[in-house]
Amino acid sequence: MTQNVALDLGWAPSACTLPTAEQPLRVAEFDALFTEAVQAVQRPEPTRLRLELVFSPEHAARAAELAARENGCCSFFTFTLTIADGSLALEVTVPAEHIEVLDALSERAGAAARS
Repeated sequence: MTQNVALDLGWAPSACTLPTAEQPLRVAEFDALFTEAVQAVQRPEPTRLRLELVFSPEHAARAAELAARENGCCSFFTFTLTIADGSLALEVTVPAEHIEVLDALSERAGAAARS
């Protein structure tokens, strides 16, 4: 995947500091998490996305690790991982100026959840 494809998907805004060569790898990591763990996608607000994940320690650890690395290059993201009552959820929020990034994330997560 080239940088232009990543940009077309809304995944690499100018605020992202991840090297261009690593961006397709990060997208692939998110896609793998979405495919293997996402059960439901909710968009309670334009700036907030909620992903219901299959409950497991492995999925919790993977989501936390990926969120921490993503926050390192795109500091505008806020990730909240919630583990309660046998459920696992990852919430992602962004400032209004980065809604298009959240739109792309939501679209990819939803497509993976439906497959």
